[in-house]
Amino acid sequence: MHPVSWLVVGIGDITRKRVLPAILAEPRSRLASIVTRDPAKATPYGVRTWASLEDALAESDADAVYVATPVFLHAQQTIASLRAGKHVLCEKPMALNYAEACSMHAAAEETGRLLGIAYYRRLYPKINRALELVRAGAIGQVVFAEATSHDWLDSDGARSWLTDPKMAGGGPLYDIASHRIDAMNYLFGKPAKATGHLSTLVRQFDVEDNATVLIEYETGVRGMVDVRWHSRIARDEFRIRGTDGELDLTPLNGPALIHPGGREDLPPHANLHYPCVENFVAAVLDDAPLRSTGASALATAWVTEQVLNAGH
Repeated sequence: MHPVSWLVVGIGDITRKRVLPAILAEPRSRLASIVTRDPAKATPYGVRTWASLEDALAESDADAVYVATPVFLHAQQTIASLRAGKHVLCEKPMALNYAEACSMHAAAEETGRLLGIAYYRRLYPKINRALELVRAGAIGQVVFAEATSHDWLDSDGARSWLTDPKMAGGGPLYDIASHRIDAMNYLFGKPAKATGHLSTLVRQFDVEDNATVLIEYETGVRGMVDVRWHSRIARDEFRIRGTDGELDLTPLNGPALIHPGGREDLPPHANLHYPCVENFVAAVLDDAPLRSTGASALATAWVTEQVLNAGH
């Protein structure tokens, strides 16, 4: 079977550091082409380059498209790629709003193409081990989970678009809360209710610099996610509490998982995007289950919209 041939749209910070290296390292992937407004960025990769996605879709022989552009382009570029018969792996968050996310999912259903969203924490070994422990009753009935991600956003240079609401949709709610909301959805199932507060408290941004999210799951588990771009102290906490104990995954991006039975060290892949690309390729070539789908990411977009509605 021939490898999955990729068309990558957008060469930003994450694309250069993680997405392109993942595609180049994945044994059943081939980088076929790139879409960028700045052809010089694509030169090191030695593949055919287009300035417009429309032209690339018409002329490229790619099987799959990686959409790695700012959030406001996700829906239109994903839908165009699906309708051109390509499978799509799109960066997170899925879209600017829930309606756009629904239109992306609908396009995937209509075309029969795969749509994946790069919520790569679903592939962390320790998140999956935590899921096993939860299902095995290691902490009794799960009742509460909390996640915090606090940092000081350097809003210059490559990351400046994150503070432009027209491009990014929102601030840390979209950028870093989305990963943690999605991880909770993966662990606890369907969110039934969500609310939250957001404000611009310390930084002079056009988006919020902090957000607090509260989610009630159908199972009764309550999740809280607090994210901030105004903390000079970095925090990356994640804990799951049950009637008989707790799981501590702090820091979420580190290897440690502490549970009533002891401590395990389960580090993520050195390139956080690699397992996501590998899983997507397996879904395309082997019909393997896709860990983060357009359908699963809809729940994260829904929670985000509930928080925005509550916060305004």
